[in-house]
Amino acid sequence: MPHHTHGEDRAEPEPGHVHESVDADVDARDDWARRRRKGIPTDKQLLVVACMDERIPVEEALGLSLGDAQIYRNAGGKVTDDVVRSAALTTQFFETTEIIVVNHTDCGMMSASDEDVVAGLEAAAGGDLDDVDIDPSLPDLNLGDHSVAEWVRMTDDIDEACAAQIEYLRNHELIPDDVTVTGYVYEVESGHLRRPGERVAEDVNERV
Repeated sequence: MPHHTHGEDRAEPEPGHVHESVDADVDARDDWARRRRKGIPTDKQLLVVACMDERIPVEEALGLSLGDAQIYRNAGGKVTDDVVRSAALTTQFFETTEIIVVNHTDCGMMSASDEDVVAGLEAAAGGDLDDVDIDPSLPDLNLGDHSVAEWVRMTDDIDEACAAQIEYLRNHELIPDDVTVTGYVYEVESGHLRRPGERVAEDVNERV
């Protein structure tokens, strides 16, 4: 039987040894944890903008797994200034090459009038909304000449809204021309995606 004394030179590990799978796992976990520092993009080089509605299984609907995409969710899946900020950063610096907008039928952003929304916010604020900071992290910003109703941006027709947001991102000067921008409407009634404008029933897409 071979015998090794303490301090004796040993041969380098040969291929097929257990250490290889352990090293591969260590390297993979390091890549996952430090992918931003290492410049590793999302697996699909994809940003998804979607509604925060709990009925919308974004990853399942698009066939995505953890690590495939950056997902930005807000009320209504609106392409707001902050969405543009995030999209500009990820396409310019994180190698994102595709953006998908996901809106959906029976959206809560279609459930009330602009007037009712403003009245509800005024009730919550206990008075006029002019003195309310709309961005606590940047209190020096304000709506300027725009109204709270425009800031909230309720939706009248989900198909028109989805199509308009796709075009807005495609034409925005901060989004590179070679970035692919598409969008879909998720039907909560059927559990499937469809392209905007390919609806069957009118009454599930327009504001009540």
